[in-house]
Amino acid sequence: MWGRAILVILMGLSTITTGQQSISTSSTVRVQVTTASSPPAQSSTKAQQQQSTQQNNNNNDQNLSVGRSINIFSRYGYLSLSMRVVPRNDSSNNPYWIFREPTVDIFKNIDNLIVDRKSTRNNKQRSKSTQLFDGDFHMEFCDNLRQLLQAYFRDFQIERLQKPWRAFSGSWTTDLIARNLGINASFIASDGLMAGSTSTNTNGDHCYVLVRVSRFRQSFKLQQLPLNVEISEKVQEEMDTIKVGDSATVEEFIRKFGSHYISAYVTGNSMYQVFVYSRKVYARIKERLKSQGIGQLSTTELSNYFSPWYAEHMGQIKVASGNQTMEQWATTNLKIHYYIFTYASLLKLHGDTSLLKQLNNLLGNEALLQLDLKTLTPAFKNPKTRQFYQEVLDNYLKLWEVNM
Repeated sequence: MWGRAILVILMGLSTITTGQQSISTSSTVRVQVTTASSPPAQSSTKAQQQQSTQQNNNNNDQNLSVGRSINIFSRYGYLSLSMRVVPRNDSSNNPYWIFREPTVDIFKNIDNLIVDRKSTRNNKQRSKSTQLFDGDFHMEFCDNLRQLLQAYFRDFQIERLQKPWRAFSGSWTTDLIARNLGINASFIASDGLMAGSTSTNTNGDHCYVLVRVSRFRQSFKLQQLPLNVEISEKVQEEMDTIKVGDSATVEEFIRKFGSHYISAYVTGNSMYQVFVYSRKVYARIKERLKSQGIGQLSTTELSNYFSPWYAEHMGQIKVASGNQTMEQWATTNLKIHYYIFTYASLLKLHGDTSLLKQLNNLLGNEALLQLDLKTLTPAFKNPKTRQFYQEVLDNYLKLWEVNM
């Protein structure tokens, strides 16, 4: 029901569910607070999709549209430069653009396959008295830096890539990771997973907990493409030039028309904070949650775990869009006084309906929160050409993952 806070503990795929809580035996712990259920899906034309994005964003991000294709190789490892997924120092006239990666319209007559999963119209129809927060609030326990980056980009999927987060963060240096995640670089440099590191400790010296609250504004999805989906004439002409056995022809097609298409996306904004722990303390907190569940934690115990008493380092509260006004709001309104310590923490939102309602209005449509990219394989009607395209694409994806 709208306005009803549901507390869920998710730990991987093997899950035992009891009432509103679910606990599994996986090593990764994700604790999620869902404060609203999704409205019923509604059909949406591409024109409605673009109009909705423009009205709520005023950024005219027309390249961000389901069904449009994208070449992930053109900026692999650097996608965070053309998609607003982390804060940026942007001095342009339009500081809150969301998506600047070039895309191409390749499919025809797919308007009836576009679903508006969270339209502004549905939001307005809800009773304001029952609406608490339209989004989610979760934390993820990460054993090392690799898991931390994976957790941050967990909702970004690129079909046939084993490590899709690398497409966004593969180029990040230690200092850039620290800046984007809001933590001191000294808590990253010692991690043996960093490129160029000589450390033999592959897990690093520290563990992390990512806490994030996300406000969903727009959400569109393209239903499964039919086998007879129509392709634009120029795209079909280029497909016809692909020769089975000649990978150069596939390279040329990808260069012109892309490797994947946008299957789904969610925009809005989020606040997040990273807590850094020693491995011993981290293991203790994680085991406490796995064995008894977060529902058994008192407010005092939860505050203890996410305070300087336990955390070696408490990261800054960051806003995905880089909105400094929201960061200042967090610094002022999420301040905690705990014995001799004074600090800002997203955990102050836990159970505070007043603050969540404020955030529900304050977090706008300024960042990309989720993205699902699928390969262009369905566009190929000829089975042999389709198979060859997939083989060449798979080889390139593996090479980029290994070498980046």
